Amino acid sequence: MGTRKLMIRGPLFDLKSLRRFCRERVRDFRPAALALLAGALGAGGSAAEAHPHVWVTATSELVYSVDGLLTGVRYAWTFDDMFSSYALQGLTTKTKGVYTREDLQPLAQVNVEALKEFDYFTSAEADGKTQQFAPPVDYFMDTKDDIITLHFTLPVKTPFKSRQLSLEVYDPTYFVDFRLADDKDAVQLSGAPAACQVKVQLPNDGTADAQKPGEQSVAKGNVDFDTMFVNKITVECP
Repeated sequence: MGTRKLMIRGPLFDLKSLRRFCRERVRDFRPAALALLAGALGAGGSAAEAHPHVWVTATSELVYSVDGLLTGVRYAWTFDDMFSSYALQGLTTKTKGVYTREDLQPLAQVNVEALKEFDYFTSAEADGKTQQFAPPVDYFMDTKDDIITLHFTLPVKTPFKSRQLSLEVYDPTYFVDFRLADDKDAVQLSGAPAACQVKVQLPNDGTADAQKPGEQSVAKGNVDFDTMFVNKITVECP
């Protein structure tokens, strides 16, 4: 991934605007928690150096065809309150303070088009073979209590069957902190063969792959930062 660009309305944020957004967030909401890192924002700093600046709570629905092929992933990504407020600033609406899907559609389009640069923050392997995704479809945005949720379907380029599917959702630079919703319906299978079972592994959930590293481990370089932030969904079908 190259220079970090944040997905907002109109043209993507340039670095100057992005830094301003992060400074405002630090000053107004997390005065002691965040430090703006020029490396992370400018040249795609490593996860070891980065702190999240945008928080996303996600739900995922894996969609299967009638013959048991995985056809895509249906996402709902809910952004944090500060990011939502910033994104809605200056947005023209028919009714003040009321954001319809029609009002938000240009914003949704900018977001999904920008996702390609970041590989949709999604990777998938089926029986050990990496799968590719097509551009998002059926996308829209809505709001609840002024919090933005981006809905879209991410189709696989070639629908497939597999005995074991591994789907990972995360930003390896930890600029965006993705978390699956704390809900039993956060991950669903739609139309999957009846015998298929899904398992979910969250970041820092106590498993061997996800434990938060200590300072000594970080200093010695003994940390796999890519997996530290991963939301991993595994589907096994006999």
